[in-house]
Amino acid sequence: GAAGTTMRFLTALFANKPGTRILTGSERMKKRPIKILVDALRQIGADIAYMEEEGYPPLKIKGKELMGGEIEIDGSVSSQYISALLMIAPTLPKGLILKFKGDVASRPYINMTLKIMEHFGVGGIWHDDSISVSPQSYFIKDETKYTVEADWSSASYWYAIAALRRGSEIVLEGLKKESMQGDAVLHDLYRFFGVNTEFLPNGIKLTTVEYKPERFGFDFNDSPDIAQTVGVTAAALNIPILCKGLHTLKLKETDRALALKKELAKIGVELEIISDDAAHIHPEKRNAQAQSSFATYEDHRMAMSFAALACVYPSVRIEHPEVVKKSYPGFWNDLKSVGFRIEN
Repeated sequence: GAAGTTMRFLTALFANKPGTRILTGSERMKKRPIKILVDALRQIGADIAYMEEEGYPPLKIKGKELMGGEIEIDGSVSSQYISALLMIAPTLPKGLILKFKGDVASRPYINMTLKIMEHFGVGGIWHDDSISVSPQSYFIKDETKYTVEADWSSASYWYAIAALRRGSEIVLEGLKKESMQGDAVLHDLYRFFGVNTEFLPNGIKLTTVEYKPERFGFDFNDSPDIAQTVGVTAAALNIPILCKGLHTLKLKETDRALALKKELAKIGVELEIISDDAAHIHPEKRNAQAQSSFATYEDHRMAMSFAALACVYPSVRIEHPEVVKKSYPGFWNDLKSVGFRIEN
């Protein structure tokens, strides 16, 4: 498959579980680096071999009981490497100390991992540039219930629709103001696009308010999964935006910054890639009459982000719409339920 999270979590799990296993995935998955995680696991004795290109899946993992200890890891590339290590940490006889090199990307996801582990009886200490987890046991009591939060990343597409279809009123259930998710920043961020968020007892209500379109900047380091949606929204509303914290986008299902650049060009919007970490969207020349077919690059977020353009164009065509099944399989049906006409 194409699930990078699953690949990374299973790599750590199988390295610590007796038996020989092969982990592989789609062609794109074979181009997504995993060397940082493999190197980290090897530091505590893991037996992992690359079956094709060095640094990339597929992997041959000869699992065994790892003892734990201290690992030095680059935290700037993917929080999923760190979460994968944290989840096996309490099962290691010596526990685990993670020492980070460089800045840590997507910190909210690491905090989320630690909080969920704590719910199931395991504690970790994050101090400055290291996290330590002592040997402990996960436990689940019969009466234990854990409610998984609704997904703020998926909510981003409805924020985009609210921003582009003025006068909308959209209710989304299960979202909380006090969220562990970095993407919850949407409720503040979309004020720049005239969207107000009202928190209800069991969700949120989105409405539109008067606003003055102004150039602004935003750092996506803690919330990279909403970068495409925000970029499309800004382009459609003719609002210039400087985007920072984009360095992880090239490691996703596709090189998301490059894909966004190519697809926005179809409506006359320039995305200027300044560096690996920053891009400037210049929507001043957006073609109000453009009708394009948008490629999705096997990326669910490309499909759902560009679908919102149906609010400002007579019609849009999304290639390979089935990619949404990765994170939001009911997306097209949900659009139908609020009045969008979906044709195959």
